[in-house]
Amino acid sequence: MRFYIMTLFPEMVTNGLNTSIIGRAAEKGILSVEAVNIRDYAFNKHNSVDDYPYGGGAGMLMQAEPVYQCFQAVKEQLEEDSCGSGREAPGSSGKTRVIYLSPQGKTFNQELAQELAQEEDLVFLCGHYEGIDERVLEEIVTDYVSVGDYILTGGELPAMIMVDAISRLVPGVLHNDVSAEFESFQDHLLEYPQYSRPEIWHEKRVPEVLLSGHHANIEKWRREQSVIRTAVSRPDLLEKAELTEEERRLAEEAAGKTAEKMP
Repeated sequence: MRFYIMTLFPEMVTNGLNTSIIGRAAEKGILSVEAVNIRDYAFNKHNSVDDYPYGGGAGMLMQAEPVYQCFQAVKEQLEEDSCGSGREAPGSSGKTRVIYLSPQGKTFNQELAQELAQEEDLVFLCGHYEGIDERVLEEIVTDYVSVGDYILTGGELPAMIMVDAISRLVPGVLHNDVSAEFESFQDHLLEYPQYSRPEIWHEKRVPEVLLSGHHANIEKWRREQSVIRTAVSRPDLLEKAELTEEERRLAEEAAGKTAEKMP
């Protein structure tokens, strides 16, 4: 899988993503992350890419042409890489998805991460200042995505969050591919509590069921704990979760106990 991130601050992106699990996956050739500097496509001697917005207002706006030319360069790179790998070039079987990180977009979640992980190439566009000229957004962007209801100084951190979440779902990236199937938000449930050695720490014991070696009982306990934890911390997720009648009663009891403790 290949990620292309169009940004004014390429070092910020590469320094953050070329480490840990993603860095190792890139070294193995499982995925690649390329930061493309929008300033390289400025059309003035100062390499400035912003100007005052028409109609007035506070702040500066990223201009359309540098962003467009940067995207054209990414498209050419995509075509070259596809030809070199024997894959179909972008556009022959579908348009490469270009994601603009914006508070106006749909909220990023695990379902969207799973959807995007099926793509061979993803392009991220990181805005700055007061945003980007609307005309180029209309021309190149396929998806508007937000990582939450808050304002950041640019799209780099959201892009890094998305690359991290999506990469974990690419086969071969995690040492244990099964682990991605049982983490938080799978089946719309939070992950169950986990324990390691020693068996007793600060007078707190590991739950006996985990020491039993009875895999069916362990899986049942883990599922119940996921339901309880979700009911207490993220009850909104349960609306989409497929629960048995017993699990729904368990969730209601957990939510009720939490409500009793509230002042």
